Amino acid sequence: MEDHSEDPSATRSVACRDDSEVRSTLMSQPQRHYTLDDYFAVEETSLVKHEFRDGEIFAMAGASLAHNDIAANVLALLRSALRDTGCRAFGSDLRVATYGGLYTYPDVSVICGTPTLVTGRPDTATNPVLLVEVLSDATRDYDRGDKLAAYRTIAALREVLLIDQAAVLIERWRRRDDASWSHDSYPSLADVIALAAVPVALPLREAYREVFSTDA
Repeated sequence: MEDHSEDPSATRSVACRDDSEVRSTLMSQPQRHYTLDDYFAVEETSLVKHEFRDGEIFAMAGASLAHNDIAANVLALLRSALRDTGCRAFGSDLRVATYGGLYTYPDVSVICGTPTLVTGRPDTATNPVLLVEVLSDATRDYDRGDKLAAYRTIAALREVLLIDQAAVLIERWRRRDDASWSHDSYPSLADVIALAAVPVALPLREAYREVFSTDA
């Protein structure tokens, strides 16, 4: 099988094709080991986002209404709370790269200070201090396992929130001063998470607004 990593001109030609042809060329044979150039060629022409890990390219499926509500709620709260603090919250259009080579789109990312970007990639940051993922049935095991492990290799990262969309539950992973990680669970709408990465309190009632009743 043709390997674009050995032929830069081939990678450039693929990047100029339409979306369906790029995906057909690069993703039709799952045994293929893809390069970052292959991945960026797909991303630059595709109408959907993809994740790159371990030499493979994965299309990222659309999200449910509950997923979108939760992600939007958390993003809105963080953007408001972090105004004029030197930290900024970003939605799922910001790509994040990990030390081990995972390129993906967290539901919410927070960066403090100047974003550190991948060279030549103004849409890809490497220094988030907080990452948020909303779990789905299809991604739950991956998000809580390999993806979380990849996130924890990011030197700047202080905290990860994993938010269940099927039940009221937020898991918080926090990096301690000795570089180990602690784990806490918040299973009630009455819970409020005092974030460690940024000086913000996250009420679960706000995170789950429009998803679960906040009257109780």
